[in-house]
Order: sequence, then structure tokens, then C-alpha cells
Amino acid sequence: MALSFHHKPGLVVYLTTGDPSVEVTRAIALGAIDAGADVIDGPVIQRASERAVARGTRMADVLKIAGEIRAARPNAGLVIFTYLNPILRYGFSRFVDDAAAAGADGVLVTDMIVEEADEYLSEMERVGLAPIFLAAPTSPDERLRAIATHSKGFVYAISRVGITGKQQNMTGDAAALVARIRRWTQLPVAVGFGISNAEHVAQVGEFADAAVIGSAIVELIERSTPGAAPEAVARFIKGLRLPQATLTQ
Repeated sequence: MALSFHHKPGLVVYLTTGDPSVEVTRAIALGAIDAGADVIDGPVIQRASERAVARGTRMADVLKIAGEIRAARPNAGLVIFTYLNPILRYGFSRFVDDAAAAGADGVLVTDMIVEEADEYLSEMERVGLAPIFLAAPTSPDERLRAIATHSKGFVYAISRVGITGKQQNMTGDAAALVARIRRWTQLPVAVGFGISNAEHVAQVGEFADAAVIGSAIVELIERSTPGAAPEAVARFIKGLRLPQATLTQ
């Protein structure tokens, strides 16, 4: 299916396959979709990634879970979020073939820069997957134009420079970056890095199409037992769409 956001702002929720286990990841993803997530991302967040790798999670597991999520929730957006090295180890052509066969809609490779992405873009186009690139406040106009030109599905705008993690308020950098991106594309723009509550989501909705929530969910999974994690994540996601009146009390 084509990536789309059914609400304004949409919610992109990303999870690390294998944290706390492959089986629980599946349950968390399905619960997140049912709670209102428009797109599920499989991210690389350091602590969660280290735990997943220590448990033996590999790219084949990510693709297997992607296929199971697609079969169970055919209308959800599904993006594989990874580094380039696991793709190269798996095999470039094999990865895009298997990702497409699993039902993924797109791929975001965090350390793939658009200027060096010719082979990647060709392979993605061959199987009909959407390439998604990261745009940062420090990106020059030339790079933003290239990102806007080559992205499909949506553009992922990083709200601030630095490491991932929760923050108190959205910065003005995020709104300015989204405005710059819109000069070159009509694709939806999703804003991530540090979004952790309903107020943040509402703030993002004033200037962007979707909010990306990652670190807050990873921390919630860390604090939860495996059995309780799916319901805890679903409850958290439902709470991200609180009415505006509630936010201003």
C-alpha cells in the first residue's frame, strides 16, 4: 500500500525488532496500529538495538516480522529503518527483494546520504519500495532539494541536531526545516527526535503532517514486563491524541 497519514498529525511509531523479543515486538506493533499509529518503523536506537542483537536478532527476523505485521494489518504503513551495514551483509538486491516480498512500503537507511544513493535508489525503484531520507536543520538547500526530489512516501525531518531522546519542547528549528522542505516537495513531512507526549504531537501538527515517536516508546518498553509492554504502548499511543482542551488546562 502507499504510505499515508489518516489523521493530522499522523503518528509514526518505531520499534526495535527483538526488544524485548521478536514475538513481543509483533504484539507491540499490532497493538500500536490498533491504537492509532499510521506507520510502524523498525528503528535502530542504541540501547534497544544492543539488547536485540544480544538476543540474536538478525535482518531475517526483521523481515519475517514485517511480513507477519503486513498479513495481520494490511492497511498499516510499514517502514524498515536500519543502518546500511546490515543491508550490505544481507545482500543489497536480496534485501530489497525480501523487504518488498514481506510487504514493506519503504526503507529508511539512517547513514545513507542522498548524494551517494544511486544504486540504492535504483534497487528501490526496481521493487517499488519508497526510499525515505533524513533531513536535518543543518542540511544545505542543495541537499534538501535532492532529498525532496528522491524521497517517496514522506520526508523524515529531524527536529534538532544531536542524539535521540525526549525533550521538553519542540524547537523553532523543526518548523523552519519543514518550511524549507516544502519548497521542493508536496510529500508529507514527518518530524521526529524528542517527541514524547501529546503536547509535542499537537505542536508538530501545527506545521507538519506527522510526528515520529521513538525514544519515549523504547523507554516505556524498558520499564515494562514483556507481557505488559503491548498494552502499555497501545495506551501511550492513544494518549498522544488528547483533545486540545485537555492540553491547555
